[in-house]
Amino acid sequence: MRGEQREKRERRELDAWRTGLVDTALAAVIGGAVLLAAFTASGPGPSTADVILITAGSLALAVHRRAPVMSLVFTAACMLGYVVHANPGTSAAFPVIAGVHVVTRAGHRAAAVGVSVVFLVGFFLASPSEDGIERTLLLHGWFVCAGVTGLIDKNWQAYLRQTEQRAAEAERTREEAALRRAGEERLRIARELHDSLTHSISIVKLQAGVAVHLARKRGEDVPEALLAIQEASGEAMRELRATLEVLRTDVVAPGSGLARLGELVERARTAGLAASVTVTGTERALPDDVDRAAYRIVQEALTNVARHAGRAKTSVRLAYAADHFSIHVEDEGSAVPGGGPPPDPAPGTGLTGMRERVAALGGTLHAAPRPGGGFSVRAELPLGVR
Repeated sequence: MRGEQREKRERRELDAWRTGLVDTALAAVIGGAVLLAAFTASGPGPSTADVILITAGSLALAVHRRAPVMSLVFTAACMLGYVVHANPGTSAAFPVIAGVHVVTRAGHRAAAVGVSVVFLVGFFLASPSEDGIERTLLLHGWFVCAGVTGLIDKNWQAYLRQTEQRAAEAERTREEAALRRAGEERLRIARELHDSLTHSISIVKLQAGVAVHLARKRGEDVPEALLAIQEASGEAMRELRATLEVLRTDVVAPGSGLARLGELVERARTAGLAASVTVTGTERALPDDVDRAAYRIVQEALTNVARHAGRAKTSVRLAYAADHFSIHVEDEGSAVPGGGPPPDPAPGTGLTGMRERVAALGGTLHAAPRPGGGFSVRAELPLGVR
């Protein structure tokens, strides 16, 4: 957050510097045009005082964004002093006309009108002749044009701001609608999962419980497979409820990742899977998305071993590194009869889901048969620099 704020502040400062540089350049161009007209006019050239007045009045326009009225007043005063002292042509009004434009654009119409009237009166009084009247009337038209263009520019800027605001509001509305549709879709999926799976899993759990109860009542040994079914169905119900809660509220309950790895491995052992867990590196809390993905990868890998390799010996190795977290699940399933390379695994939902989880986190996954038999799953999940 602080980095974003600092970046925004630096961007604003850079924009302000660029804008100030452009304003200064435009003010210098206007002042240069007035000086050029003064030096090229017939008669004696401008004095040092005239050059100072022209330069100061023109450069004052560079600060019009911060103090538009004061900038215009100072520019008009300097240029009026130049007019009274040297009685130049209409080019002396260029800085004032530019100031009237920017002040009108800023919304200070009264100040623009007042300064324009004072400057025109002073310009006429400096040379009250027929030629002076014509030049004053010409400048009057220029001042009116400057005010009109300032108003047009102001309205155009207001229109652009309103357009941007409407676009931003439309974008927010689209995002809100998309979020609302996503929420409705999550609720629909939650209802479908509840209606289609909860009843079936409940029946499995109930039947397994009844079978265990009857076996114990008759004094018989309860088969391990039946106990595993009972435990797995109960765990499936708990996970289904947690999943439905996530779909309804978009909030993941704590302790839903590797904190449950011990329970997962113990259930695998109860089902007859010879599983072992090895952890290397310094254990520490993982980001929530990495933690959940790691648990699901181990869960899917153990499920695949139970389905395809029976009671094969399986090792689960977890490795904590500075910038990544590694998972390696390997089983010692039977080798390929007659030797030769093992066949590639048929793409299934489980492996596809693992790849999607790893890809979403920017990690890598390698799942393939081992040369000597069995299957190996290696996943590396980046942690980022924290």
